[in-house]
Amino acid sequence: MATSAHPFWTYWAASTTSGVGTAVTTVALPLAAVTVLDVGPIETGLLAASSYLAWALLGLPAGAIVHRLPLRATQVAADLVRAAAMLAVPLIWWLGELKLVHLVVAALVVNVAEVFFFTANTTFLPSVVPKHELTNRNSLVSGTQAATQLGGPSVAGLLVQAVGAVPALLVDAVSYVVSAVLLRRLPERREPALGDADARPGMGQMIAEGWRFVVRHPVMAPGMWWACVVNLVCGVQAGLFALYLVRDLDAPPAMVGVLLAADGVGSLLAAAATPWLVRRFGSARILLFGGLVGFVGALLIPAGEGATGWMCFAVGTMVFAASVVPGSVVTRTYRQVASPPELLSRVMATVRFASWSMIPLGSLAAGILAAHVGSRAVLLASAFVLLIGPVVIRFSVVRRLRDLEDFDSSVEIAAG
Repeated sequence: MATSAHPFWTYWAASTTSGVGTAVTTVALPLAAVTVLDVGPIETGLLAASSYLAWALLGLPAGAIVHRLPLRATQVAADLVRAAAMLAVPLIWWLGELKLVHLVVAALVVNVAEVFFFTANTTFLPSVVPKHELTNRNSLVSGTQAATQLGGPSVAGLLVQAVGAVPALLVDAVSYVVSAVLLRRLPERREPALGDADARPGMGQMIAEGWRFVVRHPVMAPGMWWACVVNLVCGVQAGLFALYLVRDLDAPPAMVGVLLAADGVGSLLAAAATPWLVRRFGSARILLFGGLVGFVGALLIPAGEGATGWMCFAVGTMVFAASVVPGSVVTRTYRQVASPPELLSRVMATVRFASWSMIPLGSLAAGILAAHVGSRAVLLASAFVLLIGPVVIRFSVVRRLRDLEDFDSSVEIAAG
C-alpha cells in the first residue's frame, strides 16, 4: 500500500475538479428543463430520476465488473464518457434541436459512467491511504465535496443568469477532462485476484456474495437501510427543488444557486466536525441520532413564502445536509475497513445499488404526487419518511455500540 501523501492529493484534486463541474450541472440541468423547455413536475421528476437510474440497473453488477478491471483506467474512461455526454447537450441546443429527451439521455449516460467511476474510485482509495487515516481522509473528501456543493451552485446560478442554463453545462464537460488527466498520473491498481482463472466464480455468484455479505452483516445492513431512507428523501428533493424554487418561491436563477448552496454549507460544516463528533460521541451514536436532526431540517425546507420561504429553505437544507454527512462518512469508512479486500468493490457497489436506487424512486414519486398536490406538500410529507432511519438503527445491534468498529470482528459473517 502506498503511504506517501502524494497519490492521495492527486486523487483528491481529480475528485474536487470533477465535483465542481458536477455541482454546476446539479443546478444547470434542471434549470435548463424548467426555464428553457418549460416543463412541469412530472418531467423534472423524470429528469432527476434519470440522473440516478443506473444505480438501480447496474449497481449490483458494477462491483463484480470493476473487480475484473484496472481501477485507475476505469475511472479515466468514465470521466471521458461523462465529458462527451455533457458536451453533447450544448451542441444540440446550438443547433436548435434541444428537447427533454436529450437532457434525459445525457443524464442517463453520465449516471452509467458514474456508477463504474464511483465503484472504482472508492475501491481505489484504500490502496493510496493507510487504514488508520481512512476516517480523516474520507472526512476530507466529504468536506471537499461539501465545499464544491457550496461554491458550485452559486457559480452555476450566476453562470445561468449570465449565459443561460445550457451553456453552463460546458463547465462540467471540462471538469471531467481535467479529472481524467489527473487520474492518469496515479499508479494503476487492481483488486486482489480471486484465484486461478479457471476457478474464478461467475458474475452471478460474485454479485450474490457481495449482496449476502452486506445484508447478513449486523452493522453494514442497518447502515445500508438507513442510507436507503435518506436517499429516498434526497430523491424527492432532487426532483422538486428547482421547480419549487422557481415556481413556488419565485426565485431567479442566481438566487436558486445561492439557496441550493446551503446544502454545501451544512455538508462542509458537518464534514469538518465529523472526526471530532466520532471522538466525542462515537460513530454508532452519530448514526442513531443523525436522522432526528435531518427530520427537523426537512420540516423547515418547505415552510414560508417569499423571502421568508427563501430563508426557511436555506436553513432547512443546511440542517438536513449536516445531518447526512457524518452518517455517510462513518458507514463508508466502516465498510472500507471491515470488508474483506477481495469483496470491497462488491460491498461498495451493493450498498450504493440499494441506497441510490431510492433516489430515482423518490424523484419519480415526487413528480407524480406534486402534479396533484403541489411541490410544497410533497416536500413536507417527505420529512416524516426520515423518521424510519432512526427506527431501523434503534432495532439493530448498532444501538448497543459506541463506535461501529466495536462490533465483535471475531463473529464470522458468511459471504457465500
